[in-house]
Amino acid sequence: MVNAYINELIAKLESTEIWRKTSDKCTNYDQGIELLVDMFTRHKMKDSQLFFIGNGGSSAIASHMTADFMKNGGMNTYSLYDNAVTTCMGNDYGYEYIFSRPIDFLVREGDLLVAISSSGNSCNIINAIENARKKSAEVITFTGFEPRNTVKKMGDINVYVPCMKYGIVESIHNLILQQIVDTIMERDGVKF
Repeated sequence: MVNAYINELIAKLESTEIWRKTSDKCTNYDQGIELLVDMFTRHKMKDSQLFFIGNGGSSAIASHMTADFMKNGGMNTYSLYDNAVTTCMGNDYGYEYIFSRPIDFLVREGDLLVAISSSGNSCNIINAIENARKKSAEVITFTGFEPRNTVKKMGDINVYVPCMKYGIVESIHNLILQQIVDTIMERDGVKF
């Protein structure tokens, strides 16, 4: 039996685009992964803070990667998913500011924001990226769906999955991030 879902997942992974800014598309997947590993490594060496954000399934990826990049990657990650903070920001400022307001307080120049948004059009993700930019942080975006989504144009590195299915887009985002942290872990080892 041929598994159409797995075949589609593989095809979408193979057609995933990784861009430097918006004008320099990596020629292949390996070049893109190397670019991503290099950026995360640079932030590890500088002991920058790393922030991962997303909504829904992407928030689960962000939370998971916050833990993995800390424990397995030996990096200085910070979670924006404390229930009290999230509900406070939503209540006091509105849901569209649940990430950008904490970023105002926490992000320093030279930190890294990893913004994960399947649609690439979530207001709270866009606002967070804009605030991170004001703080002179670097940004990596992970998007899917429409090729002209807003978030895809906002990062120093932009990962785009050309697919309209949440499950496939989120699976590829998770897989790429897992590959990055596993590569760093295999290279550097895990600190206990």
